[in-house]
Amino acid sequence: MYIFCIILILIASVLIVLSVLAQNPKSGMAANFGASNQVMGVRQTADFLEKFTWILAISIVFLSLVATMTMPKANIARSRSAVERAIEQSGQNNQDVQQMPSPAGAPGAVPAAPQGAQPAQPAVPQATPQTTPAAPATPRVPAH
Repeated sequence: MYIFCIILILIASVLIVLSVLAQNPKSGMAANFGASNQVMGVRQTADFLEKFTWILAISIVFLSLVATMTMPKANIARSRSAVERAIEQSGQNNQDVQQMPSPAGAPGAVPAAPQGAQPAQPAVPQATPQTTPAAPATPRVPAH
């Protein structure tokens, strides 16, 4: 049943692409270059293609739900275990990245401390007393 639903979804997908391509553009630049709408009852054809497109879209959604419900349990277990493995690997990769030391020449890099040593505390700048800037000196003019 699962394979049958997948085949129907593929057929409906191809048909929906063809029905969208067969429709006349309603506006835009492409509508200006199209032929007149007097050939073979274009209005009835446009209505049919629009309804056909909606029916195909709804059938694809419905068949997707049916295919999901009829999926074999072995496929579900395999996909679930694959997802769990991917999550575990991404978690390990994140831990590896966090544990990687930064290169010594990198800006902002802290040199590695010898093993067994306590990590150095960051230097806290000491507060300096605020002084007012000195007034500019007035030049002395020699008296003549």
